[in-house]
Amino acid sequence: MKIELVTLRQIEREKEIPFDELIEIIEQAIQSAYLRHAENQKLPVPRESDVRVTLDRKTGEISVLIPELDDDGQVIGEAYVTTDEFGRVASSAAKQVINQRLRDLTDDAVLGTFKDKEGQIVSGVVQQGPNPRMVHIDLGELEAILPPEEQIPGESYAHGTRLRVYVTSVSKGTKGPQVVVSRTHPGLVRKLFEREVPELAEGLVEIVSLAREAGHRTKVAVRAKQAGINAKGTCIGELGSRVRAVMSELGEEKIDIVDYSPALPAFVANALSPAKVTDVFMLNESLKQVRALVPDFQLSLAIGKEGQNARLAAKLTGAKIDIQPDSIMND
Repeated sequence: MKIELVTLRQIEREKEIPFDELIEIIEQAIQSAYLRHAENQKLPVPRESDVRVTLDRKTGEISVLIPELDDDGQVIGEAYVTTDEFGRVASSAAKQVINQRLRDLTDDAVLGTFKDKEGQIVSGVVQQGPNPRMVHIDLGELEAILPPEEQIPGESYAHGTRLRVYVTSVSKGTKGPQVVVSRTHPGLVRKLFEREVPELAEGLVEIVSLAREAGHRTKVAVRAKQAGINAKGTCIGELGSRVRAVMSELGEEKIDIVDYSPALPAFVANALSPAKVTDVFMLNESLKQVRALVPDFQLSLAIGKEGQNARLAAKLTGAKIDIQPDSIMND
């Protein structure tokens, strides 16, 4: 049995697998192949450690040696395995193992590239997949999966559409690297703002917290890290250009940008935007319970459709918010 060393050297150069590692892979593959062959042919099956395989680094000749036994079953030496049938089995096994190893190395390289993109946004093109609910996104080197729970309700994913998506996880699956992406993750909004607002990337402005109901509304709390900077105005941009660019990327999802305050009542008042708040005061500091008073005609705006505005304000601030009309104070 012989292996073409020229072929191994070519694989070494093209795939950057060390020559000695290739030889070790082949020797292990043939060792395993012999054990399976012996079992299938009802031959005495030696222990794995007793099967010795060597590949001559000069000639490419492969030798398979197994224990030679006397009539009493005692080991008296080693015997060469020479059957043509096993040679074919071993050759096939070696090819399979090398091909699998090459696939693993390719997968590991892709996995390493995309592992760095976890928590980042990437751009891809929607592809048609076998399951219409599971959207496939072509990222160039591989296809990512956009599962139903990560899709924005009502958003269309037509074949050929270019999308920005947020990478939630990168893992090694049974069929190679698996990348799961999202259109609903709050991190997508955060990263889109970082692309549009240089001051965020430079650390001059900070997104302190973010609350999102994908496809409907997002609230973003910001603060300046340097005196003289208007954090809210910076993120909105001239004539609203920066926030509009993010909204456009999200299918016109509404975005409220509010000023963060370390004082919880003031933060809650800001978070209830676009409603105007008359007053906010603490009910229970340890439980972060606050009451917000709003003009009677602004009550529905403060609560929002199906409670959305109040719900997002509570997520943004971490407070339990009781919203009441001003008239309650006159009762």
